[in-house]
Amino acid sequence: MRELIRAIRVTLVLWGITAIIYPLILLVIGQIAFPSQANGSLITKQGVVVGSSLIGQPFSSEKYFWSRPSTTNYSSFAPTDFDPTKADNLTQKTGVSGASNLAPSNSDLLKRGNEKDGFQGVQVELDRLKQAGIQPIADLVYTSGSSLDPHISVESARAQIERVAKVRSLNPNQVEMLVAKNTDGRFLGIFGEPGVNVLKLNVALDGLQ
Repeated sequence: MRELIRAIRVTLVLWGITAIIYPLILLVIGQIAFPSQANGSLITKQGVVVGSSLIGQPFSSEKYFWSRPSTTNYSSFAPTDFDPTKADNLTQKTGVSGASNLAPSNSDLLKRGNEKDGFQGVQVELDRLKQAGIQPIADLVYTSGSSLDPHISVESARAQIERVAKVRSLNPNQVEMLVAKNTDGRFLGIFGEPGVNVLKLNVALDGLQ
């Protein structure tokens, strides 16, 4: 009985440390030292949350920089408006992240779903780039592994500067400066490649006007 009581006490103490004290310490440290990261790296525009710098968003308007294609079906409904009982709404249900896992030899890669489900195939992206006078670049045609990549390459961003500047009647040098300001460098200076955060860049664009 004595050993049982001791075991219960040890269990309760460890439970208190690992389940209550430790998480609370991390919560306090996160809110004090890293408040933005701890709360989801949210981006606001005129006081309204428009997204997270960690998760990509689709942009199709000519006045914005286009982001990387995605196999994830982003919902166009607010949580209060979504009705799962309606067939039309089911196609707007947000899907899970992940790549399509289609090999280059698979003809379905050209279709990559269908437009009704919110997906756009490789051929659709190629046609859009051709119409805009942009040379096809890999990350403007193919999805990322997570399908939620918030970045495009610096090359892809620079290829769109002239188009965006023309639509917004801006000096291309202004837009190029915004691209540079919203370019994230290599992690620790050596890992990965520089990338442009599309959501941050588009919010900065709106800020000019």
